[in-house]
Amino acid sequence: MSVIIVCEKPDACMRIAQALAEKNLKRKVSRYGVDYYEFDRKEKKHVAVSAVGHLFNLKQKTRGSKCPIFDAIWAPSFEVVKKSAFSERYFKTIEDIAKNNSNYELISACDFDNEGSLIAERIIKLIFEKDDARRMKFSTLTRQDLINSYENMMPHLDKENIIAGETRHYLDWIYGINASKALMQAIKNYAKRFTILSAGRVQAPTLVLLANRELEIKSFVPTPYWQLQLTLLADGIELIALYEEDRIWNKGEAEKIFNACKGKDAIVDDIEKKKYAQLPPFPFNITSLQTEAYRLFGYSPQMTLSIAQKLYTNAFISYPRTSSEKLPPQIGYKEIIQALSKNKNYEKLCKTLLLQSPSPVEGSKTDSAHEAIHPTVEPPTDVKKLSLPAQRIYDLICRRFLSNFAEKAIRESIQVIIDVGSYKFLASGRRTIEKGWMEFYGPYADFDEFVLPDINKGDKLDIKELEMLNKKTSPPPRFSQASIIKEMEKRGLGTRATRSSILQTLYDRNYITDRNIHVTDLGLKMASTIKNYVPDFADEKLTRKFEKDLENIMQGKEKREKILNKAKRAVTKICEEFKQNEEKIGKELSEAITQSNDDKSILGKCQKCGKELKILFSPKTRNYFVGCTGYKDGCTACYPLPHNASFQKMNKVCAKCKTPIIKVLRRGRRPFNMCLDTKCETKADWGKSRRLSKTKNKTVSSL
Repeated sequence: MSVIIVCEKPDACMRIAQALAEKNLKRKVSRYGVDYYEFDRKEKKHVAVSAVGHLFNLKQKTRGSKCPIFDAIWAPSFEVVKKSAFSERYFKTIEDIAKNNSNYELISACDFDNEGSLIAERIIKLIFEKDDARRMKFSTLTRQDLINSYENMMPHLDKENIIAGETRHYLDWIYGINASKALMQAIKNYAKRFTILSAGRVQAPTLVLLANRELEIKSFVPTPYWQLQLTLLADGIELIALYEEDRIWNKGEAEKIFNACKGKDAIVDDIEKKKYAQLPPFPFNITSLQTEAYRLFGYSPQMTLSIAQKLYTNAFISYPRTSSEKLPPQIGYKEIIQALSKNKNYEKLCKTLLLQSPSPVEGSKTDSAHEAIHPTVEPPTDVKKLSLPAQRIYDLICRRFLSNFAEKAIRESIQVIIDVGSYKFLASGRRTIEKGWMEFYGPYADFDEFVLPDINKGDKLDIKELEMLNKKTSPPPRFSQASIIKEMEKRGLGTRATRSSILQTLYDRNYITDRNIHVTDLGLKMASTIKNYVPDFADEKLTRKFEKDLENIMQGKEKREKILNKAKRAVTKICEEFKQNEEKIGKELSEAITQSNDDKSILGKCQKCGKELKILFSPKTRNYFVGCTGYKDGCTACYPLPHNASFQKMNKVCAKCKTPIIKVLRRGRRPFNMCLDTKCETKADWGKSRRLSKTKNKTVSSL
């Protein structure tokens, strides 16, 4: 009897095979070009084969566009989603292995969560035609953890994870397909045109959340206020002190105090010092890692998750898609710290910790499947071989882990109360007395330090300047990519694994732009349309309740059928709301889409006739070009555009030829800016550098 191990991704498959092989590890290549592995263990032939994420997806069972639609079947992903065409090779490889092995037992070795468990179960059910298998459970891809996972396998598949994963997919599918079809049908019936739009169970309330903030910012009316500020000199060091009432809302009151303080001495009335202990930050879960990587490096949540996933599949860190802030003893604190001590950057820090009995600071958040993110006992042999972003994320995770075991930091806050004409001004300082964990967190322990000069009660300070500052209140801050992920977690929107991809979808749909998130006019219109006409679809409480229901399914507290029936009732009501308001929805969204398309494609004024230059598509040449909207009146202005590229207007014109400047984006290449005129003198050197490069290459080759 042979053993077939179903893995989630190719890199993980390779590591699992290498860890479990006792002898005769053979890398095989299927007739479709997919690697799989054969090896012996305990006198049994094993085959490790990989999926590449989901090999199956839900699709509509029968044709038709009348909502609500509830009938769905599982089908190969390459038949359902065009972007999943690459998965066909993996599907056929597993299919061949199933056909070529008649007597075998199955093991699921996919990630231990809703998605990984469902990926394996669908393959086992729909390709191997089996109802059950054994289950490996691991949080790292290190050799010893994989061997332990194999030796202590669960006898059956983790049904709770599978049912919760399948229910989530079905919920997302019925919400997504019905809302998307209703939106597209509304536009088709109103504007007689086909437009691809999408909306989802989590996507809609997230967009509404962002749109509400955008509207707050747009409607914000600043309120003036005044601050009184003293610039003082103490031992030659400048010191800023503010009037004790931070904001004075009445100008007359501010002037009264200002005039009363002019020419008066500044006497130190009191000094208040307070020492306090500051604990290390909690161990990383995926949200806090994404937030910290954005703060420090500016990496998007999606980028951080992608880097962390690669570090995991290389066995450098534990499973990243976790919500836990716990580090249980069984991960082997000392073993990990000893392994990290071989890196010269951590050697001294690790030796300090190893002299103690390591015990980490932990947060309250838990995850039933995985611990917090941590480095493993198998660090990279040469960190410099990692990409720079991967080096940074790995270093951040290592230093966070080490800091969790370090002593608390001791800091001191100081407040100096200064009397000026019987009015009190306050100067503040902060300093670190004992660095503790901050030394371990290194460059990432970024805390304000302002050490005050040596000042004593009763001292007279020199006043350099007294100012009355006229200020205005600020609008609420924009969400960053990190802060919206944190807010989604707080509100129970999405999961730790899906939030970054939901955010990316909003960018892809042109509903939001920029790193400090701006909601586009199209995004605002989509949000207002949903809020006004389909309020249940935008209700984050409903989405949050379903997330709680899914957790209850995993814990055996709720039945799948009950949750699905509740969802069907909700979707039926939403479809009725769409239908009742179809004409209004179609009108508002059609106008918004037209305006959005114009905003993206209209580049500026034509130099010949003064009308608008617009990006157009030629069905004849199958290429984009820029033409003048005045062509019907005889204007011949026309400019070619690079092939196989997308374009972004820059709202600038060339200083030389006065034509608009655009940004050209091509996959796998660095973006560049260019004006439209091919004969512009700014392009005089175009092509020369390429010819010179070819000449140099020939010279090098001849040497």
